[in-house]
Amino acid sequence: MSALPGVYPAKKKSGEAYYRASITYRAKHISLGSFPTEAQANEAYRTAAALLSVTPSAALNAAQVEDFTKYSGNLAFDKWVTLINFRDNGIYCRTPIYLQHRYFIYYLDLATPLKFDADDLFFYMTHKIMRRGGHLFVADYGMQLSLLSRYGIRSHAVCGRDYRFVNGDPSDYRYGNIEIINRYHGVTRRLHHGRDIYTAKIHINGDFIIGRYSTEEEAAAAYNKAADQLRAKGFSKNFPENYLENCTEREYARIYAGVRISRKLRAYIDSL
Repeated sequence: MSALPGVYPAKKKSGEAYYRASITYRAKHISLGSFPTEAQANEAYRTAAALLSVTPSAALNAAQVEDFTKYSGNLAFDKWVTLINFRDNGIYCRTPIYLQHRYFIYYLDLATPLKFDADDLFFYMTHKIMRRGGHLFVADYGMQLSLLSRYGIRSHAVCGRDYRFVNGDPSDYRYGNIEIINRYHGVTRRLHHGRDIYTAKIHINGDFIIGRYSTEEEAAAAYNKAADQLRAKGFSKNFPENYLENCTEREYARIYAGVRISRKLRAYIDSL
């Protein structure tokens, strides 16, 4: 062990030395990260100790998440959030979560706090949120799972058309703030003379309108029917299938048999 508190020397496979820092708080052993120098590792430990009130420091004892840029020392941002939450709320989270009343904030970074319902706490305590190209996802059972898929929103759904954030805040992922407008692939809803009309479209060489229907279940089944007829003609595109969760097999079969698709699309299918 190093002569400096909280620091543990280690070596890479190449033989190069580095230093690990850790701290024990409320009987929990917490890793603070790895550092190239002993001094940097010790600085991380001293910052964590002050933050957790293990050593006296009025500024750090009262530090909050937003104070990261002033006092963080060598602590990584996710460690900073984890320690402050543990200090204030008594619950250790491996991910950068700060608990609030009936919800929690997951800090993707200092400028990107995401709000979630308390019901999702265990999931996000054990799943790290990642961002790529503006899309947020977690790794789950070897797959990339979009955050929106947890709400039944399709991966290619468009905000404002297929779903919306009720309070206008796209960082608020609480269930009551997410309204699904269009649940099914190829289906869009619009208001016509005071009533909802559901239009089904399918993309072949451009968009073909399948038809307009009074319920979204009919529109979703019509999309499936058009895709089935195209596949039966040897069309090779892999159309996604709509699953009508609230319909029994018999109800779905009745809807599927009863929906009609547009004359223009039927003519195109017949020409294949």
